[in-house]
Amino acid sequence: MPDKILGAHTSDPTVMGWMEGLPPPPEKRLAWARADHMRFPTHRYAYSHMREFLPTVRVGRGGPVWELPTAPRGDLDGISFKTLTDGREMTWAESLAANFTDAILVLHKGAIVYERYFGVTRQDTPHIAFSVTKSFVGTLAEMLVVEGRLDPAAPMGDLIPELRGSGFADATLRQVMDMTTGLDFSEEYTDPTSGIGAMSNALGLTPRAPGYSGATDVYAFLPTIAKAGEHGERFTYRTCNTEVLGWLVARTEGKRIERVLSERIWQPLGMEQDADFLIDSTGMPFAGGGLNPVIRDMARFGEMMRCDGAGNGAQIVSGAAVESIRGGGSKEAFAKAGYVFLPDSSYRSQWWIIPGNHGAFSARGIHGQVIYVDPAAEMTIARFASHPVAANSALDPTSLPAYRAMAEHLMRG
Repeated sequence: MPDKILGAHTSDPTVMGWMEGLPPPPEKRLAWARADHMRFPTHRYAYSHMREFLPTVRVGRGGPVWELPTAPRGDLDGISFKTLTDGREMTWAESLAANFTDAILVLHKGAIVYERYFGVTRQDTPHIAFSVTKSFVGTLAEMLVVEGRLDPAAPMGDLIPELRGSGFADATLRQVMDMTTGLDFSEEYTDPTSGIGAMSNALGLTPRAPGYSGATDVYAFLPTIAKAGEHGERFTYRTCNTEVLGWLVARTEGKRIERVLSERIWQPLGMEQDADFLIDSTGMPFAGGGLNPVIRDMARFGEMMRCDGAGNGAQIVSGAAVESIRGGGSKEAFAKAGYVFLPDSSYRSQWWIIPGNHGAFSARGIHGQVIYVDPAAEMTIARFASHPVAANSALDPTSLPAYRAMAEHLMRG
């Protein structure tokens, strides 16, 4: 790790020279055994090369590609806004470096008006989406609810018998979908002993400590999570909810989640590339954060949701499912979580609902991954990033006002 503090340009993986050379010199080689794929600055290379570090399965595309028209604009980099923390003036172009952006794309009225790539990320480069994955899984679950195949009021212990002795047992499906479960699980990314740290061990996402004796797959880990508090009282962001949801979607459909995602969204939506999905030792995809698509396919998914579930000339997700998601969850439950940059917001079916920004809704992942949809502005933004800090609180003060400024600029013509 370099001694000096690195910015977006000095930590650029092409500047750092990671994995360059035939073979790369020892000091430029990255390895899973050192968790190079999950620490700064080496993760700036790894997030665009996750298949080199962890096992994956493919989310297969098929059929005609949904072609996105291009209408690039030269007036967008200079859009200015004020940051939410100190009121500092910043331009859209400056915000890209501030957020360690790897790729970003803006759609307006269905056309690409802005597209940029940095570092080792290109148009055809899959990049880990982290918790943006949750919104894909939540959408699949909402589809099954609308189809009458899942009952949102059913207790999880009835839906997945293996969870009957766990903290999930008396939580309803809706409480899992909206993350209002009361569980003994911490989402503290900097604490290796937290719930998310234990789940990472089960996944094999990073090397396990010598003598590790815990669960070695997600199926074994989820039933060990105990209850803490009452379900339904408050929103608490916990990735384990999405793992349970992915398990249920897969079991309901009788096939693994990557096949469900391929058949129900990737193929009919006309994605241009297969996506990679990280898996555990049983082959179970990491539903809470393991999807690796290309940026244009991220944008296609967001644009389909903006268009009430329609895309590529067909209705992909029912309008009722999209309406349920965009209607939001309990604002009272969400407020108790204390997200200072998301006032009056809520969470529904693994989507963040942000009414203060033109009724926007968003899929959000650590280190800066995002799909941001502003229906009023007819705008969809997709971004990949590799910010040094995992939590979105490090990016929101710059990102949220940037998105709003972009939307208002586009609305003016």
